[in-house]
Amino acid sequence: MQNHIDAYLEAIAIQKNYSEHTCRAYHHDLNEFLFFISARLSNLSGDTEENKQINIHDIDLFVFKDYVKHLFQKKLKKKTITRKISAVRSFFHYLLKQGIIEKNPAEGIISPKLEKHVPVVLTIDDVFRLLDSIQTDTWLGLRNQAMFETLYSCGVRISELVGLNVSHMDMDRGMVRVKGKGDKERWVPIGNKAIERIQLYRQSIPLKEADIHRYIQKNDMPLFLNKNFGRITSRSIARILEQITHELAIMLHVTPHTLRHTFATHMLDSGADLRAIQECLGHVSLSTTQKYTHLSLDKIMEVYDKAHPQAQRHRGTEAQS
Repeated sequence: MQNHIDAYLEAIAIQKNYSEHTCRAYHHDLNEFLFFISARLSNLSGDTEENKQINIHDIDLFVFKDYVKHLFQKKLKKKTITRKISAVRSFFHYLLKQGIIEKNPAEGIISPKLEKHVPVVLTIDDVFRLLDSIQTDTWLGLRNQAMFETLYSCGVRISELVGLNVSHMDMDRGMVRVKGKGDKERWVPIGNKAIERIQLYRQSIPLKEADIHRYIQKNDMPLFLNKNFGRITSRSIARILEQITHELAIMLHVTPHTLRHTFATHMLDSGADLRAIQECLGHVSLSTTQKYTHLSLDKIMEVYDKAHPQAQRHRGTEAQS
């Protein structure tokens, strides 16, 4: 079975072009499943050693039910359990397509219903307050302002922002080339304000001749640099943003991903087409983008309840009763 797992992981990495992070998570989940089966078969047979030679045809729906029960007993989060079930189900679907098994025994397993997660979104005033509060008397301050202007302007993921090189910018067209999940590339619009901030930041970088030579040899240069003139990390950006929001006393847990959610919500509230937002965000499925519709509908209902005479009258009647 280990050989089948190795072949599957190679297939999703090469053929499906899954990210390194996803492949690593699937590798961990499938090996955990393998360990569970091994221990289970050892207990059933009375062996003291783990059974390394597992017959894949002996794995049925009852094994999966025991595995799901085992996951719940570990008191894992529902999201984690769903991911682990998905990894195993996907693996057996691969075996079915390869003709190794005749039926996917994991198809009968229903994933737990996830709690609805409402993304944190900043108001327009809070976004402007955040961006305007950044000190720009140093090149690192100018960099910070350029980074967060770009995140809000483009709605890119933090990993995509970190991966940007200077050559990915097309300032004349107001576009930036982004490498997203699965190394898929897309062009995303970037606003004039963000371009202006990037230009000011880049003009201020105190690069030494040795640093310039290093990037000439590499034929490219990361767009956003750390204090040592290397590529800045996602963790550093999150830490900088946390410090800024803490100083502003914004009573929300703001992360770089919050600016992505905020971008999408503000675009939708301003009348942008949902499919255009999908393209900007790099979502494969439109249903992923549609969660922002629910946020906007909640806002519409809130405005309606406050403004419509009948809604106000109904509230007054409820208060009297």
